[in-house]
Amino acid sequence: MSAPPQHTLPVASPGGIPPPLGDAERLASALAEHGIAADVHDGYGLALISVWVGLVVWCDGERFWWRAGWDAIRRRVVYAWHPAIEPVWAARRIAFRYADLRAAQPLSELITEVL
Repeated sequence: MSAPPQHTLPVASPGGIPPPLGDAERLASALAEHGIAADVHDGYGLALISVWVGLVVWCDGERFWWRAGWDAIRRRVVYAWHPAIEPVWAARRIAFRYADLRAAQPLSELITEVL
């Protein structure tokens, strides 16, 4: 009979950055390669990547997840997720969602004028 798995806290990278924050920063860099600006926030063992209105990506050090849509039949949010070890591929998937949201929710006229 084997022992039950032991749960451990994520180990910080050599630079001292905890995995969720480091993974989130790598995702933000990968999104920048797609021309997408993102803000990274850290706290309570999670990192958040704010991408666009209605598009926040969470990271717990193991996976990224984000709201991918709405299931009208079940009346609940549908989430997509991707392993945190693949920030480049996650960024590609998030870029598709970003494009959909940008088309549905463009910048306001006021912000467009300022830019």
